[in-house]
Amino acid sequence: MERSSDELREKLRSVEENYRIIEENISKACEKSGRERKDVIFLAATKTVDPEVINHAISQGLRFIGENRAQELLSKYDRYDLENCELQFIGHLQSNKVRQIIDKVSLIQSVDSVKLANEVARQAKLHNKTMDILVEVNIGREENKSGVMPEQLDELLGKISEIDGIFVKGLMAIPPICEKKSEICKYFEDMHKIFIDISGKKSDNVSMDILSMGMSDDYEEAILCGANMVRVGSSLFGKRNYAK
Repeated sequence: MERSSDELREKLRSVEENYRIIEENISKACEKSGRERKDVIFLAATKTVDPEVINHAISQGLRFIGENRAQELLSKYDRYDLENCELQFIGHLQSNKVRQIIDKVSLIQSVDSVKLANEVARQAKLHNKTMDILVEVNIGREENKSGVMPEQLDELLGKISEIDGIFVKGLMAIPPICEKKSEICKYFEDMHKIFIDISGKKSDNVSMDILSMGMSDDYEEAILCGANMVRVGSSLFGKRNYAK
């Protein structure tokens, strides 16, 4: 269902205000954690969001967006304002979908197996590029979530680091839903420790530049616990419309 012009204007005004608030919150969290604002990437999760709304956020200064689904990314790709913004893939990615997005994104955040890494590398080489990836860690050990188990991460990184065509830029995690901030912070702290431990190992084709964790409900806590990329969706764009 199409929005009226008044509804669209109100939506865009809301995005402007939300963007300002999120930026303020990120800046405060950076200051508390002893970092500068430029040290943390604000990536907007754009699942179900119309391109005109995304582009309005980009006009406010947003520089990173992330899509969760290959089909949705493809349907919106030609309408993103990518002259002023970088597009990443942040959702679970099936091997047979890699070829559809490999030439359209700058980073894939959700690699969790050698099989997927090999396919990303194969498709990247067909486009004469090296694809930057993050390895997704299942920090909460949840059976219904993707991601490598923490104790298997070193082995996976060792195998992936030998694959030509990809470069590991860091780690990504989605902790379990927690009722208390202290509970979510424990997962964030555990991820940060893993991130620091791997950073000290200096492997070829692996550089721990990015720790992507924290979403709309907990991005400030994630920053305080060491995240340098947060993925914020509903706090910026409002409640998602899954009926689309």
